[in-house]
Amino acid sequence: MGHHHHVESSILSPEQVAKVSRPMYLILPSFVSAEDTAALLNRAKELIQEFPLEGHPMTRFTTGEEDDPTSSKKHVGDEYFLSSGDKIRFFLEDDAFDATGNLTKPKEKSVNKIGHGLHELDPVFRKFTMENQKLKQLAQDLAFHQDPEVLQSMVICKQPEIGGKVPEHNDSTFLYTNPPSALGFWFALEQCTESNGALSFLPGSHRHTPINKRFVRMPEGGTGFEEIRDPITPLDLQKSASRGASDLPGTDYVLETCDAGT
Repeated sequence: MGHHHHVESSILSPEQVAKVSRPMYLILPSFVSAEDTAALLNRAKELIQEFPLEGHPMTRFTTGEEDDPTSSKKHVGDEYFLSSGDKIRFFLEDDAFDATGNLTKPKEKSVNKIGHGLHELDPVFRKFTMENQKLKQLAQDLAFHQDPEVLQSMVICKQPEIGGKVPEHNDSTFLYTNPPSALGFWFALEQCTESNGALSFLPGSHRHTPINKRFVRMPEGGTGFEEIRDPITPLDLQKSASRGASDLPGTDYVLETCDAGT
């Protein structure tokens, strides 16, 4: 999303911008039109329908933090996953396989996510990201980056009945810079409820949680997490620490249910 010098009308009010720079996240209901939401959802379903299982390495998506040491990191380092930054690839739910490695559910009910180059390679998703003036304006309003770039895009499917746990995480662990600079935009393509995978947030964690590990490629192949000796903390932490802990946010997660298009 290149930097635009001409001034567009802002999408966010000053109050909304302030909310993000304070310990908060921001929810924008109806940001995506019903028409665009339907187009993106239908395109995702088409992509899943069209991809062939023949020749697919049956790569499962796990976060590499499973309790079972045998499953831990088994796939995370898979080449299919690591080389997907500029491709459209399909990752399957661990629970969709039986003991012999065959899918126990239809393909459409087995995909965990599609990633990570949709924004560049697929015309429907590209139009929504790279060619979307409203999204560029949103990035500009947040004034978080001088010259923002879209690093990756994915469609996450929350399949009924199956699915590994996703541990709490900060995106800067995976998209690591010093100082932290990852900014995530998440769009609901369907209504998100308590029972189908709505997101939970820890208010203020993007300001107050040190990034103490990062996701890296290992010398022997595959990936893992590297501990960071002097964990990087967003700058405000020092400031708020000096003011005392009274204005630090509480530690309760907030489940945010929302409508499609949010």
